[in-house]
Amino acid sequence: MPRPYVTLKVATSIDGYIDDTSPTRLLLSNEEDFDRVDQVRADSDAILIGASTMRADNPRLLVNSEERRAARVAAGKPEYPLKVTVTKSGDLKEDLKFWHHGGEKVAYTTDAAAEGLRARLGNLADVVSTGEELDFGALLTDLGQRGISRLLVEGGSHVHTAFLSQDLVDEIHLVIAPLVVGQTDAPRFLNPADYPWATTRRMTLAEARTVGDVVLLRYLPKQRE
Repeated sequence: MPRPYVTLKVATSIDGYIDDTSPTRLLLSNEEDFDRVDQVRADSDAILIGASTMRADNPRLLVNSEERRAARVAAGKPEYPLKVTVTKSGDLKEDLKFWHHGGEKVAYTTDAAAEGLRARLGNLADVVSTGEELDFGALLTDLGQRGISRLLVEGGSHVHTAFLSQDLVDEIHLVIAPLVVGQTDAPRFLNPADYPWATTRRMTLAEARTVGDVVLLRYLPKQRE
């Protein structure tokens, strides 16, 4: 089965941060854009977040609109997209909201962490090892075998960096908010990595539009000049 089409979704400040250093989550987007994201989720077969994001934000990661969920069911799809996470250590508590809302879940981890994570989660999720290390290519192959054709990746920094540095991303949805964070220790969209292209290669801009007071930029990183 082919691997899914991968979209990265991220909102950043003007200076490239995805959060600040306060204990509460920084809301970079606005209600209109949150609704747009809800539609993107509804159009996806699976949604992925990393373990750090789960621990920090404790999200439910759902399609919130009843109408959109009904449309999925009418189209012969599950009410909710498959929820996916990745964890190298397996250190994810069973009481996180992620496990207790929505439909099916799958957690990708390593050989060393798989047994402990299975014991902790029980039937809350399907736990899959990708080997000695987290293998994002193997993850996409497994999702393709599960019939997933569109994967939405919602972060955080380590996950976005892994996907993009391994050239596994088909599309980026970058929302820029009219805020400046300016904190050295705050997380950014991407971390330093060996990205598989020259610093001078320009991505293709597929769309640019305002959504309330933020700007949505859609880039196609795989399209070569």
